[in-house]
Amino acid sequence: MEESDAAEGVAVQLIDGEGEFAAEGAERFMAAAGVAGCGLSYAVVSIMGPQSSGKSTLLNQLFGTNFREMDAFRGRSQTTKGIWIARCVGVEPCTVVLDLEGTDGRERGEDDTAFEKQSSLFALAISDIVLINMWCHDIGREQAANKPLLKTVFQVMMRLFSPRKTTLLFVIRDKTRTPLEHLEPVLREDIQKIWNSVAKPEAHKDTPISEFFNVQVTALSSFEEKEDQFREQVQQLRQRFSNSIAPGGLAGDRRGVVPASGFLFSSQQIWKVIRENKDLDLPAHKVMVATVRCDEIANEKFGCITSDTEWLDVESAVQSGPVPGFGKKLGNIVEVHLQEYDKEAIYFDEAVRKGKRQHLESRILNLVQPAFQKMLTHLRTKALEKFKTGLNSSLESGKGFAVSARENTECSLKDFEQGCADAIIKQANWDCSKILEKVRRDIEDHALSIRESKLSELTTHAKEKLRKALAEPVESLFDAADQTTWTSIRNVYKRETEAILPEFLKTLCGFEMEYAPAEEMVSKLRDYARSVVESKAKEESSKVLIHMKDRFTTVFSHDKDSIPRVWTGKEDVRAIAKEARSAALKLLSVMAAIRWDDEPDRIESILTSTLLEGSVVSKIAHAASADPLASTTWEEIPPKHTMITPSQCKSLWKQFKSETEFTITQAVSTQQAHRRGNSKLPPPWAIVAIAILGFNEIMVLLRNPIYVFLLFVGYLMFKALAMQLDVSREFQNGVVPGIISVSAKLLPTIQNLVNKVAAEQQAEHQRPHPHPHPQAAEPPQPQMQPPPLLLSPRSPMSELRRLHMPSSPRKAASPVPSSSSSSSAVSSPRHVGEDQKPRPGVGEPENQSTIADSIV
Repeated sequence: MEESDAAEGVAVQLIDGEGEFAAEGAERFMAAAGVAGCGLSYAVVSIMGPQSSGKSTLLNQLFGTNFREMDAFRGRSQTTKGIWIARCVGVEPCTVVLDLEGTDGRERGEDDTAFEKQSSLFALAISDIVLINMWCHDIGREQAANKPLLKTVFQVMMRLFSPRKTTLLFVIRDKTRTPLEHLEPVLREDIQKIWNSVAKPEAHKDTPISEFFNVQVTALSSFEEKEDQFREQVQQLRQRFSNSIAPGGLAGDRRGVVPASGFLFSSQQIWKVIRENKDLDLPAHKVMVATVRCDEIANEKFGCITSDTEWLDVESAVQSGPVPGFGKKLGNIVEVHLQEYDKEAIYFDEAVRKGKRQHLESRILNLVQPAFQKMLTHLRTKALEKFKTGLNSSLESGKGFAVSARENTECSLKDFEQGCADAIIKQANWDCSKILEKVRRDIEDHALSIRESKLSELTTHAKEKLRKALAEPVESLFDAADQTTWTSIRNVYKRETEAILPEFLKTLCGFEMEYAPAEEMVSKLRDYARSVVESKAKEESSKVLIHMKDRFTTVFSHDKDSIPRVWTGKEDVRAIAKEARSAALKLLSVMAAIRWDDEPDRIESILTSTLLEGSVVSKIAHAASADPLASTTWEEIPPKHTMITPSQCKSLWKQFKSETEFTITQAVSTQQAHRRGNSKLPPPWAIVAIAILGFNEIMVLLRNPIYVFLLFVGYLMFKALAMQLDVSREFQNGVVPGIISVSAKLLPTIQNLVNKVAAEQQAEHQRPHPHPHPQAAEPPQPQMQPPPLLLSPRSPMSELRRLHMPSSPRKAASPVPSSSSSSSAVSSPRHVGEDQKPRPGVGEPENQSTIADSIV
């Protein structure tokens, strides 16, 4: 994988931007690119030129490499840092390309040209071909064409290394209309002038430039404006690099070429030599001596101050706390040692002496600066503690926060500035403004933390008051929810916020807040109050089904006076159930959405029309066409204010109806039971109808009283049979089962009644007759008139006979209990007491007994 990447021209950094040789990366590159096995059959090409002049772009187009190119849309800046290496693609023999960092870059600045010189010298030392990339409009300029750099490189190259002939290929970029034939002589003349101006060793004093360099010139069109022409010219130039090491090739002579296996080691050693010679211009002898001697004196004096006991005492004392007169003491110590340096270095070169003195002073100040910083740290801590103490005292005394913070800040900063003025030494130009700003920030941060704490306490207290003032009233309003619930909630919200928030705003005046932050805090509290109401509303809406059932039960089971209903059969259960459901539906509509404005909505009307009104068939047809509840939002209600969606309302209503159906059924059953217990007479309309339609029959009965008597007797017989059969109980299980049961029991019951009457008649005939002269046996008793023939509709035949039979002696009444028991079995419990009415006397006329017997 690495070999294929290298074959495709992948670039590797050989020397980084700090001048460090990347040996490991270079070794991996040599192995992957296959350079090490090429022997002497390889060429080295490098390029140098101004920054952002298109060097990497040219190499990529020329050799198929992938050096990083500058993105013009992001601005012109340094792209290549250090020196990068890559193998050319499709060029024989093996050709290695070096992409150098651009010269004259703003990143390094105009004073840091050492790396530029070292990299240029390195490229000239190891390369067979050096491309000098330059703009066409730079020809004739001093700096842009790298003339000073070339001059220095030429001189040092001859001094450091044995000369070898290198090809300098000047590539003129963005060629203008000026023909190359006119540009090339100007460029060659400039190069010759540079060569002539270089100070050469005696051995090469008269050597022409052609001995060291093979100068060639080519030109390329603009890559951006004439890309196709540029690519065509690059391809033509690429042909010149084929077989470049052959005799007469572009590489020139190859004296001193090392084998490819030793190329990397040779390059590393050459770079090491270049790096060791940091300044290419050797200093003069006088300057050199001054430099060495002033360095020795400065080092000696620096050693003296590090062992000075007075300095050591001050340094030790400042570690534990502030030192009074710190700046004055330290300034005297530094001044003494600098004066001793001046005495010993006065006869050396002035420029060197002053430079070394400044260096010594800088070292001494760097030595004592930690103690100075420690002193400032103590002053900083002292100022902050003073501010904290003063602020707490002011707040406890009842002053406003803003006034207290301002007064204590000014006092603390003033003390700190006085301490800084006492700590600064006269030799140092140290600026205490930064540390002063830090102290100010410390004080401001502490004040801000206290302020935030106080504001947080006030806000928390206000929130608690709002919560207590709103939660319970809102909950009670929802318990008795009606059409005015949200109006009442808004009134409660307005009343409580208008009572609490102005008080909170008044408290904020002590903080001297700006209007906008104060208003923002009040707005947040108002939003919090809203959130309390909304959370309570959502909490109650989650229990809406319970509320609906409670409301239904209250309305359905109690009248308007809140008295429990007694289902007597006169109540309209349907209307009451509809009213109760309507009340529950209104409660559902109230809890379906949060209403913070007075704008009307159609929630109640939609719920009423969809869930409460209309028949089942119309509802099904309406649902098939367009169900207004088949949605997750309400019209004119924001989604965030929706507590119960239309679809949820529909589901809740269905569940509500199923759970309240039993209550309605129970009420209807109670009414039916009550009606069955009180249905003795036909309804009035039936009586009127009978009177009108049966007028003729009634007149017949009135003209023939015997018919009335017979009907009356028949009624008594029918009533006795009905009570004996217990018809009402038999029909409780249904009409058909009742008819079957009564039919089965009718004949046995009639037989039983006939048998009882016959038994009573037989017992009557077996009674002994009364004495012919009852007056002789016992005193005469007054005769008692028989009671009138008053019969209850519930009285059976035995009761009729008992009331109209003559009284018999008690001894002859032994069989009577059987008769009375049979009578009690037929009689209604309401008439059981009639058995204990006074019996007729013994001396009743015989004809009355006969009449009674005939009636029975």
